[in-house]
Amino acid sequence: MGVADAFSSQSSPKTKLSAHPHDFEVTPELSERMYKKALEITKSKVRGGDSEPFFKEPFIDAAFSANIFLWDTAFMCCFAKYHMDELPVYQALDNFYGRIEDDGYICREYRANGEPLWSKDHPVSINPPLLAWAELEIYEVNKNEDRLREVYPILKKNFQFHVDRYQGEEGLFWGDTLGMGMDNIPRAPRDWEPEHGNGMTHRELGARLDNMTGASPEEKLEIFITEYVDTRQGVWNKQGRLIDFTAQMAMFALQLKQIAEVIGETGDLEAYDEFHSEVKSALNEHCWNEEDAFYYDLGYGEQVQRRHIGMYWTLLGDLVPQDRLDRFLSHLTDPNEFNRLTPLPALSAADQDYIGWGDYWLGGVWAPTVYMVLKGLTRAGEDDLARQLAEKVYTNVAIVFEATDTFWENYAPDLITYGMPSKKDFCGWTALIPISVYREYIT
Repeated sequence: MGVADAFSSQSSPKTKLSAHPHDFEVTPELSERMYKKALEITKSKVRGGDSEPFFKEPFIDAAFSANIFLWDTAFMCCFAKYHMDELPVYQALDNFYGRIEDDGYICREYRANGEPLWSKDHPVSINPPLLAWAELEIYEVNKNEDRLREVYPILKKNFQFHVDRYQGEEGLFWGDTLGMGMDNIPRAPRDWEPEHGNGMTHRELGARLDNMTGASPEEKLEIFITEYVDTRQGVWNKQGRLIDFTAQMAMFALQLKQIAEVIGETGDLEAYDEFHSEVKSALNEHCWNEEDAFYYDLGYGEQVQRRHIGMYWTLLGDLVPQDRLDRFLSHLTDPNEFNRLTPLPALSAADQDYIGWGDYWLGGVWAPTVYMVLKGLTRAGEDDLARQLAEKVYTNVAIVFEATDTFWENYAPDLITYGMPSKKDFCGWTALIPISVYREYIT
């Protein structure tokens, strides 16, 4: 499926996208230029070959560093699925499958030599469990049942690893803020002070190490890995219960069920239904706040009333009862929360730590979580809302593209610009906007 297929349905000379205060018009020519540029950047960063110490087969890569990242790779599959003749998508996933351990553990990050960066016992060792999602995103395009049959045992084993290691007795899942992909999302109450540890945030630890003289980058990394467990996030981790991780595991069960149905593994279906039902009951019992109409993480058994975009994984996890859906979605259309100039910031603007120019996950608008919300709205049957939000995000990304001729790691919610900080020429996942969001929500 080539670039031409994405534009063949356009019959009008202009595609006028409303929702922008200055009535900016994204022409078909601009959309096509964005699409082609996203592909160009992605293809330029394909890795694998004789120059690699370990990963010898070509694969798509975020090019964030010499390491490979599971979180980035899963989201890249969600746009690369349309261009598998040009982009080696399956090999990017196979790089992780090939490193799976006997108990189902797959590290979130591997070095260029194939070794895991994080030990299995470290709280930062895993990313959100999105491998089955990536496989099904691809399957919806190519209908390759043989591929699903091949990877199902690996995915099933990885699912069980997460259940055995990270599910609490109440049915919810604990995980690490940094490991869950949204690096500096505030999980703890603003006034919380740890009883032990060094009291630093992981960013403060990183800044200290940056200023350390006489230590090599590898030595600094080892210090960070060791000392992270004593930071505020590290101390908070294991007792916390996370909405996003819990919802992702519910979604994982649904996806394994879907794969099992496709390949005829009917003996597993009941177990996935039971798991999903138990998680749904636990999340709605412990984490739903009726007054605020929102799901909250738990900390020390109490709801932590901080709203971030990760709560909307509950849509893809099919966890929100119908009688709660409208009120829960109202936060997405509230300009004082998630419906900013560029919608769907990582942190609600109602949070005291929200930053309008981004500051990474304290307000940045990120393509992966934008895509997650849109897909969740589609699953919930909220097509009009999904399209409205998609148009606003797409328009503003187009404006920034026209000014800079490239794509950025994240975008500012309250200014029409890239986020600060933000990497440029970044199609590790930002190509989701000019490719997948364009194809699925704009045209």
